[in-house]
Amino acid sequence: MLAAEAGASRNTLMAYRGDLAAAAAALGRLGDADAEALKSLGGQWQDLAASTVARRASALRRFYGFLYEDGLRADDPSDVLPRPKIKRPLPRLLSAEEVEGMLVDAADRAASGERLPRRDHALLELLYGSGLRASELVALPRRAVRPGEPFLILKGKGEKERLVPISTAAHRAVAAWLEEAPEGAWLFPGEKAHLSRVRLFQIVRAMAARVGIAPERVSPHVLRHAFATHLLEGGADLRTLQALLGHADIATTQIYTHVDSRRLVELVNKRHPLARQDLKTGNALGD
Repeated sequence: MLAAEAGASRNTLMAYRGDLAAAAAALGRLGDADAEALKSLGGQWQDLAASTVARRASALRRFYGFLYEDGLRADDPSDVLPRPKIKRPLPRLLSAEEVEGMLVDAADRAASGERLPRRDHALLELLYGSGLRASELVALPRRAVRPGEPFLILKGKGEKERLVPISTAAHRAVAAWLEEAPEGAWLFPGEKAHLSRVRLFQIVRAMAARVGIAPERVSPHVLRHAFATHLLEGGADLRTLQALLGHADIATTQIYTHVDSRRLVELVNKRHPLARQDLKTGNALGD
């Protein structure tokens, strides 16, 4: 159902399978478990992070909801599962200057003509310049970035397609990489298929360390956050950002308003109609 009707990604399907398998190991046959059995999971999960408990409970609620809706059991016992409150953390951030340092170093290394520095430069330009998810980036087909085309069509979470802008710098970096890239189906091939997300994580951290940035501050997702935050600082609106990031719900995108709250206050003071000049005092009402 998750694959055929909800269009869940492979990673989502694997996560659900893992959570259901863990519950089955604790309870036995899940389809026969009653509310009392599900209550016992709360005690077993008490040492887990709230986010992990929420994810496991969500998987089970989805499972029992499916059984109930399809008439495979007469009740849905999942209401007894815990619902921990989760405070969404603010994303870790890199400044524009820090990312620029990584890009300059990557470009300098790529200029040597060596194969792997060219690959790493192309990876970094696409991560920061287009805001791709790690899973989206490593799985790009070899000819995904077409010469002269300012966008690529990407199939992201939930198999939903979106247009992703490709900068001139990214075009140049990818073109240079393709001169050295091994033949195959993937833009960034790995040992067996495409480059793995784990290997991408390692590459990005090594690039950060070379320019004096603490590696633990950097990951592919941090660069995606930097893409979004720096666009917002430059004046992008949330709806545009939502489309570029491929968020299904704008509430997910709204986390960036907390990151850049100072700039949003300035924007209201400058652009809101109530911030116009007061005719009597000559002062801006927003001041």
